[in-house]
Amino acid sequence: MLIILAIACGGFIGAIARYAAGNFIKRKLNPGFPFSTLIVNLAGAFLLGVLLGRGIEGLAYAFFGVGFLGAFTTYSTFMVEAVNLKRKVNGRNAILYLAFSYTGGLMTAFLGLIMGMSMQ
Repeated sequence: MLIILAIACGGFIGAIARYAAGNFIKRKLNPGFPFSTLIVNLAGAFLLGVLLGRGIEGLAYAFFGVGFLGAFTTYSTFMVEAVNLKRKVNGRNAILYLAFSYTGGLMTAFLGLIMGMSMQ
């Protein structure tokens, strides 16, 4: 039961953080390209890599990894924004967005993992 509470609390805070970060980024950058989702997802991949590299488990992982980062990052919005870029803007932007998201996500997760391992 405690693990469910940890996930719920982390998810609550992560969802609010995602909303706040997304709105902040949208105000600062070009609204025609989904930078907010890209940046939030890359940050989340990095932070999850750090958690895994540090060997975080149990309630701490449930709160931060599953709850907070699970709610902070968003795969569904990422997919819908890629489709909308293809439909409304052009295929080139959709391909760039997908490429930056996938390669950037792998790179930031790997960097986070290395950083987390070096912190032990």
